[in-house]
Amino acid sequence: MKSVISINNLNVVLGDFLVLQDINIDVHEKEFLGIIGPNGGGKTTLLKALLGLITPASGEILILGDTPKVNRKYIGYVPQFSNFEKDFPISVYNVVKMGTLGNKSDKTENNILNILSKVEMLEFKDRLIGQLSGGQRQRVLIARALAANPKILLLDEPTASVDTKSGKTFYELIKKLNDEITIILVSHDVGVLSQYVKKIACLNKTLIFHDSKEITHDMLEETYHCPVDLIAHGVPHRVLGDYKVD
Repeated sequence: MKSVISINNLNVVLGDFLVLQDINIDVHEKEFLGIIGPNGGGKTTLLKALLGLITPASGEILILGDTPKVNRKYIGYVPQFSNFEKDFPISVYNVVKMGTLGNKSDKTENNILNILSKVEMLEFKDRLIGQLSGGQRQRVLIARALAANPKILLLDEPTASVDTKSGKTFYELIKKLNDEITIILVSHDVGVLSQYVKKIACLNKTLIFHDSKEITHDMLEETYHCPVDLIAHGVPHRVLGDYKVD
């Protein structure tokens, strides 16, 4: 299968801190990779490195065979937070249209309407973005990312500001989009994420990846540095055991 992202021996230093150490992974075409890990573990930093916004101290990132700065035009990005003032004067339609700026994507009205339909937000096209719920705003931001016709979609904690019901429908939408596009999604929601992704990696400065969606006890303990018990009864999830801090 064709590799669209290749990371080799990546090290990232921010200030005096080694944030990412010896990261190695290949992400293939139309893969859906979930990345889990604690706060401060380097997940957002890794996404920024993929976008070419952070220069590695050493190692290599290839996006479709070239550097991130050359090929980031093929990447759609949905950030972690989507806060807008309620009266912020921009409509849903125009937010999505912003995604066509500075690239060769289809800027026609029909294309933008088709994208809004794909994320089930067409009926809200004239609504102010600040008047939407958290889940609806995330769908609009996905539509904005898709407007650039990307081959890869990066999402950073996309359900952090939405309720459980909206989160479930959100993941179902992402799973459908995965039929057409490669997706990397960063999340803390281990149980829900494992139901939808094809593969999972654990990141806490270093990356643990077994090329599958299985989350093992050892993977979580190595990532979170404390005892973890996995329990499965219908929906897998994690429970952190008692541990002592030295």
